[in-house]
Amino acid sequence: MTTLSEKISDQSTREVSKRVSQSVFDGSRLRVVLLVDVHDGAQQQFLEAYEQLCNQVAQVPGHVSDQLCQSIENPSQWLITSEWESAPPFLTWVNSEEHVRMVEPLHSCVRDTRSLRFHIVRETGGEPAGAASRRRLQTSPRIGDGVIRHALTFTVKPGSEREVKRILSDYASPEARVDETTRLCRTSLFMHGNRVVRAIEVRGDLLAALRHVARQPEVRAVEEAINPYLEQDRDLDDQESARVFFTRAALPAVHHVTVDELTEGDRQALYYPALPDRGMRLAELLAQQDEAAAEDPDSPVLRSTIFQRDDVVVRLVDVRPGADAGALLPGPGRQAALAGLLDGEPVGMDLVTDRRSPDA
Repeated sequence: MTTLSEKISDQSTREVSKRVSQSVFDGSRLRVVLLVDVHDGAQQQFLEAYEQLCNQVAQVPGHVSDQLCQSIENPSQWLITSEWESAPPFLTWVNSEEHVRMVEPLHSCVRDTRSLRFHIVRETGGEPAGAASRRRLQTSPRIGDGVIRHALTFTVKPGSEREVKRILSDYASPEARVDETTRLCRTSLFMHGNRVVRAIEVRGDLLAALRHVARQPEVRAVEEAINPYLEQDRDLDDQESARVFFTRAALPAVHHVTVDELTEGDRQALYYPALPDRGMRLAELLAQQDEAAAEDPDSPVLRSTIFQRDDVVVRLVDVRPGADAGALLPGPGRQAALAGLLDGEPVGMDLVTDRRSPDA
């Protein structure tokens, strides 16, 4: 039986294929690069906090090693690199409440951070050939479509759903152009019960785009308007409060497949409530099902992105115009494969707004 990682590897060798543009499930090792800007005079405090943190991280399943480096030109600039057996264990840890608590000692001495994640494709070194072969590399470059996909999710107080939906559907879209290389392509917002999911598509620098959006007065007004209804309190004027809220709200994309780049489809989202500690495995099985659907010429799916954090799994799908939404829900066979992972039935989410930049 062909595994998902083998299928991704096989497709990445076909120059004409742009089917898979992103996946964390190919089984190759992961290199994480964290750029850190430390407050002047706080270098020793940062080093002590890091030493405490790295001892804890060393116990996390999937962690291999890490290094701490300090710039030879600017003592406030530091670099942390870590290696992981694969992406899923890292993402499970970095998106957990344990991680939120673990990094708290760093906040008072750090001005800014930037995290980058890479699958390892090639390497040189002095390891014996046998040892290197056991540490899997990404076999071939993947071909993407130039779009970075990310989402945010949060819950609002029960009973406030109608008012929150009204607020979120009534706002002026921010300027799409961020800078010379970055622009917003599309923002789609869905709700199911009291859960909100906002999916964002960006060309260029995702972090720059998120900061650009946060600075726009029309977006800030909407965020302030929904503040009283949020289940998790936040103060957008308090940098730490806002940082913790958006850290917990991050819903990363873990898999994306494109079947047809040119056809415009109808956008839909499905919510899959996972059992505790089963979210990543559920997302992987959904990715396998999307790969199988991509091979089916009768499938209504044009594009599909799977987002996952903890027990929240969301599948954002563009389907052929007029396609039956029920066809997106798993049939009996596929439902059985998911049975031990789901904490309830998968459901379609209500589309609140879907806005595309004119020249995206």
